Amino acid sequence: MPTFPLVTIPTPTLRERSRELEITEITTPDFQQFLDTLIETMFVEDGIGIAAPQVGKNIRAIIVNLKKEGATAFINPEITKASETMIVGEEGCLSVPGKYGNVQRHKRVTLRALTRHGRKVEMEVSGLFATVFQHEIDHLDGILYIDRAFEVFDRATGKQVTL
Repeated sequence: MPTFPLVTIPTPTLRERSRELEITEITTPDFQQFLDTLIETMFVEDGIGIAAPQVGKNIRAIIVNLKKEGATAFINPEITKASETMIVGEEGCLSVPGKYGNVQRHKRVTLRALTRHGRKVEMEVSGLFATVFQHEIDHLDGILYIDRAFEVFDRATGKQVTL
């Protein structure tokens, strides 16, 4: 199956807010094919999540590889509730190759989205999955983890870098 080329920093479109999708767009065969290719891209690049802007499409669509459900598409996702409790974890990003950083995120979030078939879904996630959803939704708002990181490191050398 084909994959998309990744968009990496400093590409300006990574810093743009993505547009919401209409239900009529979501249900088209072309969009369904886009989601399948986005999923394949995530797996080939060894990601746990991916957002449409990372492949050059500034639309509000993300893929998260959930434990039970597998790779799942979320359209127009929004966080509706976030815990006061925060956690700090190491994050990397397909659009910021070779780097990682420590980022503080909400430990638990509730989100609302549409499925790839246009059905409304609401779910609560915690821990790693809460982090992944926050990271991917940030992409839809033009925010990268490096904007939130306390510090960023080069994966090869382990040395702190400034981006």
